[in-house]
Amino acid sequence: MTGQLAAARARVHDVDALRGFALLGIFIVNITFMASGFPGNLVADPAYSSTFDDVVRGLSSVFVDMKFYLLFSFLFGYSFTLQMDAAARAGADFAPRMLRRIAGLFVLGVLHIVLLYGGDILTTYALVCLILFWMRGARDRTALRVAAIVYGVVVLSMVSSGLFLDSSSFLPPETEALANAERTTQALLGGWGDIIGQHLGGLPLLVLQAVSMQGPTALAMFLLGMVAGRRRLLTQVRGDEPILRRIQWIGFPVGIAGGLAYTLGGGNGTTLAVAASVATAPLLTAAYVATLLRVMHHPRTARVRAALAPAGRIALTNYLVQSLLGLLIFTGIGLGAAGSLSPLATIGLALLIFTGQLAASAWWLRRHRYGPAEWLLRWATNGSRPGWRKDTSG
Repeated sequence: MTGQLAAARARVHDVDALRGFALLGIFIVNITFMASGFPGNLVADPAYSSTFDDVVRGLSSVFVDMKFYLLFSFLFGYSFTLQMDAAARAGADFAPRMLRRIAGLFVLGVLHIVLLYGGDILTTYALVCLILFWMRGARDRTALRVAAIVYGVVVLSMVSSGLFLDSSSFLPPETEALANAERTTQALLGGWGDIIGQHLGGLPLLVLQAVSMQGPTALAMFLLGMVAGRRRLLTQVRGDEPILRRIQWIGFPVGIAGGLAYTLGGGNGTTLAVAASVATAPLLTAAYVATLLRVMHHPRTARVRAALAPAGRIALTNYLVQSLLGLLIFTGIGLGAAGSLSPLATIGLALLIFTGQLAASAWWLRRHRYGPAEWLLRWATNGSRPGWRKDTSG
């Protein structure tokens, strides 16, 4: 019995630690859009156009961009099965619980868009989760086939568009893009009205991105995660499985090659380049996961899991806090630092903030059962207010 309990705890820590790792990657991407109006307009800030700045941006494109939300989506699907298990243990009907949870997530996402950061993922997750909810009874084979078809359609549509449509015809000339980027940066330096207006003004692009790429690819990862959760693939990991090495040997070369094609091919401004990244990003993401699992289960580096798990356990709170800090650091209602940090400084700031979140998450969970956002979402899910503090009297 003791061994089973230890295995269960290890399983939860593995999932939480992977989620914490994904949270870091997502923040490194998001903070670039929080810090300046140039990335969102697909141009580099002329103030940071040195070779070194280009190398930093290129490394982020190869190794980070468009990779970590796939891992986050996979873990969302995995956790979906844990929610089903929790409902079964409580003797509760899963359907109303989950639908309330989805509604709560959507509301948080809307507030996130309006008040904190226009590049929200929560609303997309909530809407796509309705499809996952509808498919919860599908057989594993069916779920895997649907995931492959959905992801394949996204890649093929991008390749077709890249071959037969001139993507440059849909984008403004560079001079216009630079002017738009400058206006966006100035809007970031304004007050609440300017910031909320900018967030709402970006909704059409957010919806287009969600419908054309982020939503479908998230659904594919949700389904893969659901199948993995059903099979409890993360419950028996030892770290020395040969499959983990094979994933690394395949995932790193193919994934990095795709990242290079994406970066050198023009990044988000070129459809074929984006297609290369979308097609290969799952392999690089899988290689990251395999590497982290091996690290976390090695006796000398097992502390990595202990460091990451608390942040992943309250990932929703940390995700929202990251946006709040971005608002306070870069916009006019805070320090007004938009446009004043180089690419390296921006990434360094992300690492510094995330390090603080690791410590803060561990401190918080020693005293509380849930993060603030998780507590609200659990309240919506169960329909009753959960306990807040841990009982430390004993």
